[in-house]
Amino acid sequence: MQQKPKFETIAIKSTENKFSDSTPVSTPIYLSSTYKRNSDGSYTNDFVYSRANNPNRAIVEESIAILENGKQAFAFSSGMAAISAVFQSLKAGDHILLPDDIYYAVKRLMEEVLKRWNLSYDLIDMSNIEAVEKAVKPNTALIWVESPSNPQLKLSDIVAIAEIAHKNMALCAVDNTWLTPVFQNPLELGADIVVHSTTKYFGGHSDVIGGCVVMNDEIIAEKIKNIQILSGAVPAPFDCWLIARGIQTLKLRVKQQSKNALKLAKYLESHPKIERVLYPGLESHPQHLLAKKQQKKGFGAMLSVLIKGNEAETTAIASKLVYFTLATSLGGVESLVEHRKSVEGVDSPTPYNLLRISVGIEHIDDLIADWKKALSSEN
Repeated sequence: MQQKPKFETIAIKSTENKFSDSTPVSTPIYLSSTYKRNSDGSYTNDFVYSRANNPNRAIVEESIAILENGKQAFAFSSGMAAISAVFQSLKAGDHILLPDDIYYAVKRLMEEVLKRWNLSYDLIDMSNIEAVEKAVKPNTALIWVESPSNPQLKLSDIVAIAEIAHKNMALCAVDNTWLTPVFQNPLELGADIVVHSTTKYFGGHSDVIGGCVVMNDEIIAEKIKNIQILSGAVPAPFDCWLIARGIQTLKLRVKQQSKNALKLAKYLESHPKIERVLYPGLESHPQHLLAKKQQKKGFGAMLSVLIKGNEAETTAIASKLVYFTLATSLGGVESLVEHRKSVEGVDSPTPYNLLRISVGIEHIDDLIADWKKALSSEN
């Protein structure tokens, strides 16, 4: 007869999962770092150790792959970790074409980390197809696209760039963070890889950090999966749970945010203190027709404005806003505003009088009134 276990043993065994056959409507958070083997040493499913796989991560990866019309997706602990994985899948000596107004952290990644890996790059105006074609070198392995770009909202013709890449035996990767698959599907336009910072619209509530890489090609998928597992930059189960919950309301949120953004852009474009509004949904945008062609379902919720004034006057206007929080990042339900030049540094190509705006789901009348007051000479 087995003797009664001691307190410490009971504390462990009495709290083990006894409800594996339950069927909750809301997905549980699987916080376990490791999974039980069967008596013969086998596993019931693919879950062995959470760095390699986890139920919450598997749900997010499958969901984003389906939404982007991809075959496989791999989740990472941040958008930059996802981007790094794509670059790490290249070989030493490879050359990359990057947008000339690329997200500043990517440029820093190339300069401060990947240059030591003997990866080289050139910054190109991706809105100029001829410039892209001329910039391709014999060792160009990847053309990286941001469309719209961050923060100047320049568009790239993804179909044309993908054709250039493939003609030169290179890959085309698109950062689709700003538009999400609600508004744009780069894989359908010829891209090989799609990257997201799931921190932004997928999470949608400014409370989680994450990233994801999506593709159709099995060879690329195997490389990214290997980097994901062995480098270990994976999202925690709770992070994945938050992102999955955000995905459920993704379309509802971004549709309203985009609707608000267009109305705000039109208001700001007519204001005498605004030099220019950068938003693809406006007919004044130089690539408005391209936006209508490849962003068939909407123009997104991001815009930038150039203020008629110097840097101090520009930052002063941002600080006067009440319903726009002065903070970095984007894609949450709350509206944000940021002076990008002061974040990116003196070598940034971003104009000193540019404010980047992430439009939320507040009532548009309040958002417009907030800008009207901030721009008022009486303020």
